[in-house]
Amino acid sequence: MSRPLTDFTVIGAGIVGLATAYALLKAAPEATLTVIEKEAAPARHQTGRNSGVIHSGIYYRPGSLKARYALAGSAETPRFAAEHGVPYEITGKLIVATGAAELPRLHALVQRGREHGLTVRELGPAQIAEYEPEVAGLAAIHVGSTGICDFGAVAAVLARLVTEAGGTIVYGERVTAIERAADDEVAVRTGAATYRTRVLINCAGLHSDRVARLAGTDPGMRIVPFRGEFYELVPARRALVRGLVYPVPDPDFPFLGVHLTRDVHGGVHLGPNAVPALAREGYRRRTVRLGDLADTAAFPGTWRIARRHWRHEVGEVRRSLSKRAFTADARRLLPALRPADLTPAPAGVRAQAVLPDGTLVDDFLFGGSGPFVHVLNAPSPAATAALPIGREVARRALEAAG
Repeated sequence: MSRPLTDFTVIGAGIVGLATAYALLKAAPEATLTVIEKEAAPARHQTGRNSGVIHSGIYYRPGSLKARYALAGSAETPRFAAEHGVPYEITGKLIVATGAAELPRLHALVQRGREHGLTVRELGPAQIAEYEPEVAGLAAIHVGSTGICDFGAVAAVLARLVTEAGGTIVYGERVTAIERAADDEVAVRTGAATYRTRVLINCAGLHSDRVARLAGTDPGMRIVPFRGEFYELVPARRALVRGLVYPVPDPDFPFLGVHLTRDVHGGVHLGPNAVPALAREGYRRRTVRLGDLADTAAFPGTWRIARRHWRHEVGEVRRSLSKRAFTADARRLLPALRPADLTPAPAGVRAQAVLPDGTLVDDFLFGGSGPFVHVLNAPSPAATAALPIGREVARRALEAAG
């Protein structure tokens, strides 16, 4: 079945795809727009499986897209949530140094935060205890603009706003082919229909590189999936953590390490372990998709990552396989923690863009030309920054539309 020609078609109803559709219909209310999502509802993958943190932007290099969008998003997301009744709270965050070697890196974060214009307070052990009585550290910084939010609920609101503005969201259809049908038309085929559009916007997250290749674009990268495994504190022990507590990041490893995050529903999560996933949607250890695995194994960048980071990854896998090892690591921040305090929580999968030389793409990455706009890398803080990212993608789509 061939559907009527539309001005814009977005692939993916995660928070970035929906924010893009929302921004397009605000900028061009007369436009026709369709969102195609392979799942039965929005936010089924990265959006609905993250830690729910509104990031301040303190970690990100000044001038980077991550820094720019996180700073904008950390201010805009609470306003959007308040306006639409989405649960959120500005809690602040502690970044805690537990060893002397981390102190210079902590001080560098203070300087970076001030470059960004953030309110950053330096703390000693007694002041750490005022915020988090059970947390141990030599020193810490408090970042006041960090918070928590239900990003799945944000995505649901965006989906409603898109449909109220005249957009169409189609669920349960997977894109199988993309063809340039004419100079001003693209045909997007699913198992059920063909969608004709003037501009195609790829917000497919874990499958963004594959969608780009379907569209005839060599994205120059590959998505390599990493599963983020979390534990949750049992209800009787949730009082151990009042808010958000993070370690000082290791500059030699691309992930933040085990942190403690209270969510808007009162739960407290610890994690993640970042381990290679054996499927793009490999939320369980036993989930294996041979096609995904072969795709990852055939990519040269995968093995170059492994050679570069294997020592760190051995530790991640060890914590994945052993609750006691995980607990021992987390006790550097939370000495009172015991293995019995932890229960497994749902995992997420990070869609990490990797270059052929093994470089992990550290910033947001866009691509495409002509009638195509591709969002190729949108890792954390993409949920925080979804509204400004959506405006940027919409701007590119409007330029493509001429």
